[in-house]
Amino acid sequence: MNNSNLLLASLSEADYAFISHHLKPVQLAQQIVLFEAGATVDRVYFPSGAIISLVVTLSTGEAIEAAMVGKDGVVGASAALDGKVSLSRAIVQMAGDAVTCELEVLKKAAMQSQPLLALLIRHEQTVYAQAQQSAACNATHHVEARMARWMLRARDLSGSETLPFTQEFLAEMLGVRRTSVSLVAHTLQQAGMIKYARGRIQIINLEGLQESACECYATVNANYQALLNVRPK
Repeated sequence: MNNSNLLLASLSEADYAFISHHLKPVQLAQQIVLFEAGATVDRVYFPSGAIISLVVTLSTGEAIEAAMVGKDGVVGASAALDGKVSLSRAIVQMAGDAVTCELEVLKKAAMQSQPLLALLIRHEQTVYAQAQQSAACNATHHVEARMARWMLRARDLSGSETLPFTQEFLAEMLGVRRTSVSLVAHTLQQAGMIKYARGRIQIINLEGLQESACECYATVNANYQALLNVRPK
């Protein structure tokens, strides 16, 4: 069984056997858009190394991340539950591996397996809960705590202490100005938590960064653990 994606690894042998014949490996490049908001979804993605951001875009062109999905989940599964269309833009935040299959394959498998259907419903609950947490976080927590939370989540999903993100991209995901990201990155670097060079962040003090993060980091992890019994190491 392919266990690089934790959600696939949690499937029963029968469910995995049904889906596995239809899975195709793909390499997802950074900033590639998988779905636009309102677009019909025809396939789903199970990331193993890639990280996908679910982003809400406003009429002004501004965008902000609502949720982050990596090796602990699947992107596009809500359409398999008859959602039919994507409610947000799905953009590749970090390049990497994934496997993909046609939406109808997953939908058929879910209709034949109550445990798989229940798993997909719980997964969508975690994504919804993450989006709710992000909304509360963006409204109430300081940029430094939010940025620390965001980097920790990206680190967990990538399995790497080095994150290839520009300040422009971080600013877009957090819904703040680039100058705010630059100031926070400088502060965290001065505190010895990260090293920041152009387009690359290296986490060098994990415990310190965890202490700087807001409560939302632990809450999102707890939701994944409670609903899916998965948590990236």
